[in-house]
Amino acid sequence: MLDYAVVHREAIDTVTQRRDLGLCKFELVDSDWEIVSQLQDVLKDAILFFSRGMPNLAKVIPAMDLIDERLTTYSHNQKYSPSICVAVCLAKRTLNRYYQLTNKSEVYRIAMVLHPHHKLAYFKNTWWEDTWIETAATLVCNEFERSYLEVGIQENGDDFEVSNTTAYEICVFLYFCTAH
Repeated sequence: MLDYAVVHREAIDTVTQRRDLGLCKFELVDSDWEIVSQLQDVLKDAILFFSRGMPNLAKVIPAMDLIDERLTTYSHNQKYSPSICVAVCLAKRTLNRYYQLTNKSEVYRIAMVLHPHHKLAYFKNTWWEDTWIETAATLVCNEFERSYLEVGIQENGDDFEVSNTTAYEICVFLYFCTAH
């Protein structure tokens, strides 16, 4: 929408300047157009990020980390007007409120640890607290024990039969969850 407005600035200015249309209160002055341009710059990363692929639980925390990093950069950048910096700080505060909610749900941590690309290495590489990383690993182990430890599928000729999971299978599972 901002891209469209910037491209069609002349037409928007012409329409909003006409008193007979009653749109003068919507007319933007040059400083307003500068803010539109700055917003366009600030929001482009979010638009690009969210227009790629299908989101899933394992992408939520990395997305929030990336957005937080970018918002921090924008909030300290002197090239942006104070109103943009304040708006970015408010957006960052809102993001952090939602970010804290991910700690209340085990699903986000389990999804991250089980994701083949992330595992625990993501948290180590982004300098998360060791206690948080240990908790994430424990959550995965507990969920595995609760849901899968007693159930294993082994091939027996042409049939499959359910049996207890072996120690080897547990080690393989944990290796793939925590390997770098």
